[in-house]
Order: sequence, then C-alpha cells, then structure tokens
Amino acid sequence: MSFSLPAFRRKWSCRGYMSVGAAMVTVALGLADRAEARKYGSPLDIFGIAAPRPRATVHSAKISGKVPLPRSRPEEAPKASDDAPAETGGKPSADKPGTTKPAETAPPAEKQASACRLALTEEIAIAPSIPDIRGPGACGGEDLVRLEAIVLPDKRKVAVKPAAILRCTMASAIADWVRKDVVPLAASLGSTISDLDNFDSFECRGRNRVVGAMLSEHGKANAIDVRAIKLANGQSIGLTDRTMPREVRERVLHSVCSRFSTVLGPGSDWYHEDHIHLDLAQRRNDYRICQWNVWDPLPQIAPLLPAERPEEAPPREVAAKPETKPEAKQGTDDEAEKSPAPADKSAADGNKTQAHKPATKKRR
Repeated sequence: MSFSLPAFRRKWSCRGYMSVGAAMVTVALGLADRAEARKYGSPLDIFGIAAPRPRATVHSAKISGKVPLPRSRPEEAPKASDDAPAETGGKPSADKPGTTKPAETAPPAEKQASACRLALTEEIAIAPSIPDIRGPGACGGEDLVRLEAIVLPDKRKVAVKPAAILRCTMASAIADWVRKDVVPLAASLGSTISDLDNFDSFECRGRNRVVGAMLSEHGKANAIDVRAIKLANGQSIGLTDRTMPREVRERVLHSVCSRFSTVLGPGSDWYHEDHIHLDLAQRRNDYRICQWNVWDPLPQIAPLLPAERPEEAPPREVAAKPETKPEAKQGTDDEAEKSPAPADKSAADGNKTQAHKPATKKRR
C-alpha cells in the first residue's frame, strides 16, 4: 500500500493528534502486511517473479584475542578406553566396524601344491618351484620348476647343464626317462651317466624362431632340447653324432618316442640336425609325432676311384665279343681272294650274314 499526504487528509478529516496517530497506525499496518507477504511466496508465482525473501540476519562473531575452550565432558558420557586411538576432526576411526572406509583386503591364500609337485620329491629330482610366468603372447605357464639335477636310485645325481625351466609334468617325464632308460643304456657301455646336455628349455618364441609362427612348446615351458648325454668315464653320447654306434642311437630313439608326444631330430627339418627336441604337447586323440632318422656313419675316406668289378659280373671276353666285327670282315676278304669263283662268293656272303646275326641279338 502507498499513501500520500492529500489522500491522508481526505480520508481522515479530523486534525491534530488523532489524525497523526491514525496515520502512523495505518503506515505501521501497511509495513507489517508487506513484511508478512514477503515471508510467504505467492501460490501462483511459478517463475519466482515475486519479491525475494529477506535473508536471515547474520550475526558476526566478535574476534577476541582468546580462543574459547571446549565445554567439559558430561559425567554421564561413557569413558574412552586407553587402547583406542584419539579421534581428530570429528572423523570416524577406520579401525571401528561399520565405518564407510572399506576394510583392508586379506592377504592371498597360499597356492596349493599340485599332485605333480607332491610326487616330484627330492628323492627323484632337485627341482625347486618358481613363480608362475605371465609373458607376452600367452608365454609362460603355471606350476613351474627349475630342474637342476636328477637323483638316481643309488642317490647319485645327474646334473642338468644348464638348469632347465620346465613345467612340473615335463620335468617329471625327463626324470623318469633318465632314471629308467638312460641309466641301463650307460651301464651297457660300461659306465654311468653324469650330465644331461640341455640345449634349450623355456624361451618365449615362435616355432623354430620364425617371426609370426605359432607359439612353440618352449614358450609354454613344455619342451627341452637335448644334445648329448655325458658319462662318468668322460665319454659323450651325441644323439645326432653319426660316429656313435647305430644301436645306441636307436635305443635312445625308441625310448623317447614311447614317453614324449613330440620327438624331432635329423630328417624332420633342418632346424633339428644337431639336437633332439622333446615335448609333451597335447593333441587330439593323443596323436604323437616321432621324426628322427638315425643316419649311417659317413665313410672315412671319400671314394675317388671307381669301385672294383664285382665277382658276379660276366667275364670281359663275353662282354667284348661284339667288338670282333673287323676280324670277321678280314676273314671274309681272305676267303674272297682265295675263291675267285662266283659260287664261292655267295658262300662267303652267307658266312658274313651269319657272323653279324649273333652280334645284333646280343645288342638287344
């Protein structure tokens, strides 16, 4: 409401104190109504066009030189335990249950040993376990060991040089092969086995080290390349050495082909001409590959001259009989000179044809 002095005089005809008092009451009521209207917004004021509500009075705190002390702890409050840490800043303690902070993760449980790991004891092989390997391109594997030596039944150790990183199943198969097949072979040669020449074991690579090839079993720690077997008397049995007795190499061939799923040696490809590849690759229907040609020894002296004539060959006189044609001609000429008669000529011609017939038969 808005009031002016002329309007006030028209409305209140009485003058004096009463008129002034009435005007003051009217103005006070108008201001009170306006203040009351500001408290409550208009019900149809959807867009907030009405006058804004007055802000609450902010009481400014007087800054004094002294910091106010906290209020004393009430007597009925529970006593704080000495073991509990003091809370700072009104934040809940992380050690108390039911707080918003997530609980700390428990340490991972120890991995249980596999059946192979339990069976591969120190009485069979010195093969400590190593952590799992997670390499690029599916390289590595689980349940890995470092095969350092193989323990024979008589407690002697066969060193694997250098130590091979293999899966437990592959290391167990190598130990069984050495203990049950190689030891009798060395005994037949009058000695005992001392070392196993490890040419290659775990290596993250493709087959035959060809770029872009499929992952080799070496990359899965499931293969080993053996080059030689060394005996205690200093002799070395090269598995691809042609100077070694053929019988010895064939015995090794039959033993590995019966134990491993893949055997590659000379004759398989030119990548395996100087060592033997062994692995336990799993294939459909338990398919196995055994490609190893046991070559015969090379001759010590290369044959420079032609070989001697075999005894069963026909005699040289028979082989050279067709070369007697000029003699036959000379005989016919002599006969022609001795017999100038035409009848004798015809007889000589007949003899000449008879001499040529057996030669043509032999040429066929």
